[in-house]
Amino acid sequence: MTNAAMTAGDRRRAYTGPAFLSHGFRPFFFLGSCFAALAIPLWLAAFAYGYGIAGDAMRWHAHEMLFGYLAAIVAGFLMTAIPNWTGRLPVMGTPLFLFVLVWIAGRIAMFIGDGGFVAAIDSAFLVLLAGFAWREVLRGKNWRNLPVCLFVSLFAIANILSHVEQHASLPTGIGERFGLGVAVMLMSLIGGRIIPSFTINWMKRRGKRPLASPFGPFDKAALLATGLATTAWIAAPDTALAGYALLAVGGLHLVRLVRWRGWTTFVEPLVAILHIAYAWLVAAFLAMGTSVVRPDLVTPSLALHVLTAGAIGQLTMAVMTRASLGHCGRALEAGVGTVTIYALIFLGAAFRVAGPFTPLDYALVMSLSGALWISGFLLFAILYGPMLFTPRRS
Repeated sequence: MTNAAMTAGDRRRAYTGPAFLSHGFRPFFFLGSCFAALAIPLWLAAFAYGYGIAGDAMRWHAHEMLFGYLAAIVAGFLMTAIPNWTGRLPVMGTPLFLFVLVWIAGRIAMFIGDGGFVAAIDSAFLVLLAGFAWREVLRGKNWRNLPVCLFVSLFAIANILSHVEQHASLPTGIGERFGLGVAVMLMSLIGGRIIPSFTINWMKRRGKRPLASPFGPFDKAALLATGLATTAWIAAPDTALAGYALLAVGGLHLVRLVRWRGWTTFVEPLVAILHIAYAWLVAAFLAMGTSVVRPDLVTPSLALHVLTAGAIGQLTMAVMTRASLGHCGRALEAGVGTVTIYALIFLGAAFRVAGPFTPLDYALVMSLSGALWISGFLLFAILYGPMLFTPRRS
């Protein structure tokens, strides 16, 4: 069969290179989890002892967990999902290896230096990822997922802004807030599709009724409201308008969560964790809104960790475990190890959020929460690494 006559499926099956480079989720989920486990100890060392990271350690921590870790997981997800959406050939082999090298180069550059050259190296990855998403979705005429391309492009712009703001007359933290706002929209959009879909499929197999509410007009209205509220927060994070808008949006997402009937899924951790992760997102909206209108109750830092350590950490891990099992040909079941991963990340985020309300020493709480959180990611690398490096089971 000639190359011109081969379908995307034929080309995928004809791939004979390393299994680790056969799908985007394999290298990016593995390296992303390893990086998350490494970045937190580096940050804690810089926080406690003031060494190990070039430049502003706090800025490095915020940037790398958002545009380093999360960018890797987004890349792994999209490089696996987009070929399924479009029927086109996934990025594999040498092109995928080059994508990985660009991501690694960004992490090294951010650790050892600062300035325009570092910004260019770091920014390249998300720009390339956005270009990949637009090319594949447009060529595949997959119009339904154009919003995903838009959000990835905005994520790339947010990363560039995080570098530019240091040398231009821009509001402090605008790039980070922009990036977090895009992350919120991606979680609201993609989570709002896959969570009810997976839940409905599970309910049908179990014969449970009534089913979770599928994505519909209410969800579209919630996404629109979320976009408006996060835009207000990005532009003017200290205004009452932004605070009350976030509180209102938190209520809308709570309704979404209830409509999905997640409490019926707790006998299946692989489905239940998606609902738990989305509950973190609801809590993040409410905490962020409260931090604006009542900062005496919830500090902005605490609210952001509800979003990052809680919602982003839990939802990305829920997606990573499920996608890895499914695409590696394993049963879609969460064993003891997987449940332990979920528990460690949940407890790590919970200790980070609850710490200020306890009499414990702040540095001790930081260390304990960090140890729990990174243990979850290390355990993922240990348990899931072998399947990510070996061919799919038939």
